[in-house]
Amino acid sequence: MASDRLARVNELLKREIASFLYRVVDDPDFDFAAVTVTEVRVNSDLRKARVFLSIRGENEFQQRQLKEIRRHRKEFQEEVAKNVVLKYNPQLKFDLDASLEQGDRVLKLLSELDGELPPDPEDSSDR
Repeated sequence: MASDRLARVNELLKREIASFLYRVVDDPDFDFAAVTVTEVRVNSDLRKARVFLSIRGENEFQQRQLKEIRRHRKEFQEEVAKNVVLKYNPQLKFDLDASLEQGDRVLKLLSELDGELPPDPEDSSDR
């Protein structure tokens, strides 16, 4: 039951932080289309939360975008405190989520290997 509650809190914070992104970050060079809040993980005591962001682009661009978001961490905290009713206002930590890039890389490798794989011996039709 507690894990179900945490899952709901994680999802609520994910949606709220994603919507705050447009209100909080005010840099004209910030590319909102490149940033996606992929996951939020709140500790069981609701005091800390890790916010995972997927940022499309080269590593240098990702780091600049992430730095800009981290610069506004306190403003994100204030927005969460105002709009989300929890026992504690979790301290937010923003991290880069590389899982989408890793998935793309795996899919690319699989497509490259598709023609190079030997036939599967278990797929024989003489059974």
